[in-house]
Formats: sequence, C-alpha cells, structure tokens
Amino acid sequence: MKPSYHHASRLTFCKTLILATGVALALLAVQAKAVTILDSTWQEEGGAKGREWAGFSAHLRLAAEPQFRSVVAFSTDGQTWGEASGTWIGNDQNHAYILTAAHIYEQPADPKTYSVRSPDGLIHRPDRIWVHPDWNGDTETRTGFDLAILRLPAPLTNAGPQPLLYRGNKEAGKLITFLGFGSRGIGSTGEKDRFYRGSDKVAAQNVVDQWVKTAQPLPRGGDGGNYLGIYLPKEDGSIPNPYGGAAKPRTRLSGLLGSGDSGGSAWMQSQGAWVIVGINSNGSGTASYGESSWFARISPHQSWISNIFTGVHFTD
Repeated sequence: MKPSYHHASRLTFCKTLILATGVALALLAVQAKAVTILDSTWQEEGGAKGREWAGFSAHLRLAAEPQFRSVVAFSTDGQTWGEASGTWIGNDQNHAYILTAAHIYEQPADPKTYSVRSPDGLIHRPDRIWVHPDWNGDTETRTGFDLAILRLPAPLTNAGPQPLLYRGNKEAGKLITFLGFGSRGIGSTGEKDRFYRGSDKVAAQNVVDQWVKTAQPLPRGGDGGNYLGIYLPKEDGSIPNPYGGAAKPRTRLSGLLGSGDSGGSAWMQSQGAWVIVGINSNGSGTASYGESSWFARISPHQSWISNIFTGVHFTD
C-alpha cells in the first residue's frame, strides 16, 4: 500500500485506526523509550541471553561512519553520558553551535543543564541557549517545534566536516538514518538495561511513512504538525503498518529512537550528500514492534536557525 502523507493529529489518527482496524497503538506521544532494533539483526550480530549488549555491532559501525561524527553526547553530571544527544552544526570565530531538542530542558531553559562531550572526549559547558519560540513544552502538539540551539564558548575542531541541513520537502518515503547516545533494546522486549554497555552512539534506519506539514495558522491547543514519522514492523509482517507503508522492515538496520537519543539527528542522502532532515523528538508506547518514532522537520526552521547562527549550511 502506498504510504499516507497528510496533516493530522497523531492522537486523532491513532484513535481512528483503532476503531477502523483494531490495530493497538499507544495514544499519546511520549519521550522515546528505547533504541530498538530488529530481533533478527541482534541475533545475527551475536546477541543472546547473557550477551544482550553484543547484538548492536552493526548499528555501532553505522554510527561510527565519518559523516556522523558531529553527533555529540550530553550529561548532567559530566560522568553519565547518554542522557540526551545533540549535533554540532558549525562554528563562528569564537563559538560552536549545537542543535538539539527543546523537551530535554525544563523551562525556562538553563544552558548549563547539560555538559557536551565532543568526539575527542573533551567536555564543554554551554554558555547560551535558544529555544524555538513556538515550543510549548508538549511533544504531543509541538513535535515539529521541539528544537533548541546551544552555544559553546569555543569552536569545535574535531567534529568532522560541518554538516548540511536540509531545506527541501522530499523526505516522504525516504530512508533516514538517526543517531543518538540513548539506551537500547530489541523489538520483542523494548528497552532493557541489559542491552546497554558503553557510551558510544548508535544508529538505526527506517523509512519515513508519515510526513506532516506545518499547520497554518498554528493552533493554540492542537497539533502544529511539521514532523516525520517512522514505524517498526515485525520481520514476519504480522502487524499492519498504520501509515500505509511496508508491512516488513526495509533494511536489517531498521529501528526506533531511544531515551537519550532525544536531541540527536536524522539524516538522509540528497543529491549525493548526507543532510540532516530532523531532530529526534519522541515516540509511542515502549518502542517495541508496532510502535512509532517522530522527528521535528528541519526545513521549515531555516530562518530561525540562520538568525541565531549565520554560518549554518543549508542545501536542497
């Protein structure tokens, strides 16, 4: 079935599906609960009882590819990393700028809530934060505005090439790769502590089955739109895809977001280049088979980002 791309509240959409098809979906968007991968891939990579952490090798290798070096880890105490994530988007003469999610901060946001660990292991304390003006603190109605920008007091010189941010509108149906430093799990169980070891970032992939435009005008209490949605089917195709997409995983690296992945980034290939298309925001249920994850689209926020950091690089 052709994927469905439309503007609608996730809550309303899920209710309609339950009534029409009997598909059991979580009704509320919540902060993502697990970086969940396929059971089959986990087993192929060496995951087993007593070695749950060993099944993530392919996802670790994907995250370690050089184009994703700009994704960085956050910590509140400077010791426990993976509480949240962010992405370096460039430097000016005196500072570095990190794009992340607004929901990881209590409002009013304090830039010193999190320290940032750069790829060389150095720890940085942000000195300023900008939260998107249309963020209302609610991931159910403002996923598409779940954005914040941090400023570090010195440039980063070890985060790889400055990434490109996407300003187009062709994300629907595309394969995206999303990264973060969050917790881990598999489709049959969701997030469990036994799957997590180390503090490296992990990547997974999925296809954008839900592309929701920005609501105009922005409703005071309703869904503001502007997000991308993905869904994790079972390998046997036994759970209907609520967005009309494929009933089976598209790649062996298919997965969902995880707690601690919030603020990381989603990437796709466009015109031969890797571009950032979204910021990791939230998900449904327990991030198991049959659940979804959502990302704030970058493209409509070009002006807001550019006004804060004039050196940002956008492309189609």
